[in-house]
Amino acid sequence: MDAAREPRAASGAPAGRGLWVMLLALTTGFALSQAYRTVAAMMATQLQQEFALSAQQLGMFAAMFHFSFGAPQLLMGIGIDLYGVRRTVLAAFPLTIAGALLSAFAPNYPLAVLGQALTGIGCAPAFLVCTVFIARRFPPARFASVSGLVLGMGGVGLLVTGTPLAWVVQAGSWRTGFLVLAGGSAAAWLVIFALVREPAPVRTAPSAPIGAALREAAALMAIPHTLGIVALAAVTYASFIALRGLWLGPMLIERFGFSLLQTGNVALAVSVTSLLGPPVFGHRDTAPASRRRRIVAFSLLLAALFALLAVLQHAASAVALTIAIGFLTGFIVWQYADVRTAYSEALTGRAMAVFTMAMFLGVAVMQWITGLVASAAQAARTDPYTAVLLAIAALLVLGALAFRTLPAPPATRR
Repeated sequence: MDAAREPRAASGAPAGRGLWVMLLALTTGFALSQAYRTVAAMMATQLQQEFALSAQQLGMFAAMFHFSFGAPQLLMGIGIDLYGVRRTVLAAFPLTIAGALLSAFAPNYPLAVLGQALTGIGCAPAFLVCTVFIARRFPPARFASVSGLVLGMGGVGLLVTGTPLAWVVQAGSWRTGFLVLAGGSAAAWLVIFALVREPAPVRTAPSAPIGAALREAAALMAIPHTLGIVALAAVTYASFIALRGLWLGPMLIERFGFSLLQTGNVALAVSVTSLLGPPVFGHRDTAPASRRRRIVAFSLLLAALFALLAVLQHAASAVALTIAIGFLTGFIVWQYADVRTAYSEALTGRAMAVFTMAMFLGVAVMQWITGLVASAAQAARTDPYTAVLLAIAALLVLGALAFRTLPAPPATRR
């Protein structure tokens, strides 16, 4: 069980195969979380019809997963530090199954939103356990490349919510899609339970360490370079998920007349390129100072692509741009590497938790904001998708400026 020791090589280092098996098992949970965060794009039309939802309500439905995913990140980081990767993810993930089942059988919009909230809480440690596992068990020089591989493998969840989910929704309904995901979540929990082993946590007394851990986590926000890191973290991944996870389906269907299955095919293509991006960028990591300059440059390039997508009204151009955006977001792996070098080893778990919390609360806020923008554009009788995409581009520019102008970590100053 939890006290079981992981396999070790003769040198005393963990055996390579055992490490990779455990990391792959943890990645199954991350893949499911990727699927849940992008279901709305394929379910949006049916959801709006069944519950008579406005664009703002649809945005809130999609955002609720990300609010409930992002808000507990700090607590999940503390849980990992105190109780370990395995215990934390096994304790939280059953809520994912419960939330998916509630969404599948929800008779009204509020209960469907509640299902999204439960699913988000259950998925909250899914990626964090992977990053902490990598930071603790792999050499620092391999952090970016291994993280990139995990981001790529976890992106299989995005593939599921492309053509396969579109087919399920078209053949059955959006409720069927949630039932399928609930079954996959149960299977992922069993895989993690069976395969992941780690040493017993060093700290086991729950009362005093939790208070100390909360104070240490709060102290992270007082470190000068945290603000810039958090500001950009809140918009880069959020921009991709706002497109792939919410607005891509409605945009292609309403702006260009695509069918649901055609939309699923485009989503699948975007997802495939998003799988390729992180490993490519991870293997091209560089020194901390030049890495931060590249992060700013690619953030601005991403903003430019969103601006082009907003103004170009040609279907083929829109598809090409969304695919390019999917690949380009692979540079986000450099942001994880930046966090890894910005804080001490003792703060790794909490630093990653704060970064991940900012990233996914940013997703929630961006989906909520773009829902408001779309509703306002419709009220003004202008194209809602142009307004939404320009708003995303503007937020990316603001995040890049904050990252560039606010204080940088000492290790990156030259």
